Amino acid sequence: MSCYCFLAKRAKKTSDTAPDFDGDGITTIESLQLDYRTIQAATDNFSENNKIGQGGFGEVYKGTFWNGTEVAAKKLSKSSGQGDIEFMNEVVVVAKLQHRNLVRLLGFSLNRKERILVYEYVPNKSLDYFLFDTSKQGQLDWSRRYTIIEGIARGMLYLHQDSRITIIHRDLKASNVLLDADMNPKVADFGMAKIFGIDQTQGNTSRIVGTFGYMSPEYAMHGHFSMKSDVYSFGVLVLEIISGKKNSKFYEKDGAHDLVTYVWRLWSNGTTLDIVDPVILDNCQKSEVVRCIHIGLLCVQEDHIVRPTMRTILMMLTSNTVTLPVPRQPGFFVQSRPQNDPLNSDQSRTSNSFPGSLDDASVTELSPR
Repeated sequence: MSCYCFLAKRAKKTSDTAPDFDGDGITTIESLQLDYRTIQAATDNFSENNKIGQGGFGEVYKGTFWNGTEVAAKKLSKSSGQGDIEFMNEVVVVAKLQHRNLVRLLGFSLNRKERILVYEYVPNKSLDYFLFDTSKQGQLDWSRRYTIIEGIARGMLYLHQDSRITIIHRDLKASNVLLDADMNPKVADFGMAKIFGIDQTQGNTSRIVGTFGYMSPEYAMHGHFSMKSDVYSFGVLVLEIISGKKNSKFYEKDGAHDLVTYVWRLWSNGTTLDIVDPVILDNCQKSEVVRCIHIGLLCVQEDHIVRPTMRTILMMLTSNTVTLPVPRQPGFFVQSRPQNDPLNSDQSRTSNSFPGSLDDASVTELSPR
């Protein structure tokens, strides 16, 4: 909170001109501060015509600064779940990140009690916009989907191991992956991210944040988070990319109540390719697709210890010489629809889906049992 107070005091001293976003000149938090009027002018006073998105935390507007720089201004709703702490968390975290597969923060404003984050403009919206729309799925052939999977893995590896700080995203999902002009992925939305200290490998919280359907069992139920909880989310996302189906909106089929369960059943029955999006099935390298499904199942194993790291995952994706272990049963594996309260602590986690798995909305607070 002290960081927030400092920045709030500095807000009055921000420049009313557009900063130069070229190169790596922006290195400090205070240099990212923008005058509210600059953003207001760039978005034509947050015109409805410039609105390009709306999420749980507010609205996103396209803007153009006087020097021609196109930006996406994320105007946080006063009633949103993201408060001052989450806002400053996103600023501090994203300002430290420089990777081609992570969205770039260009600035922020705290004036007039408005909280605005200004990002690079990514023209092709988010992955879910194409992936889960039958009229747009055809724009994502297998080659493009594979490139997206690999790009997300590279971005997550940077967060976990290759940047100067270790960051756990905690809300990796299709709507938080943006696509640039060449359909290359950029992981976005770091309001829920956690920075780990030196030698820290896991954390615990009573305040669960993230999205049902992507949360690992140990995090959703007990508040334990680590790199491996992000790996679980990545695994769900891989299976969604291959199938074109959303895990949390998956309709019951063959006794499965979610996509992960259904893929596991197909894998166990030797009919793995049945899950592949028909749009890409006839024009893909099937061995490559099956390998990616295999990797996805390794990521969603219930025991977080046996899930691979992002570095290992990237090696699996880019080298056919890496032998893949046999996946174990995934977390939230559903054997039958529970007849009693699924939150009953006497029930096994491996035989019941988490009750929130049908909702894909981000949540900011949930008390674990």
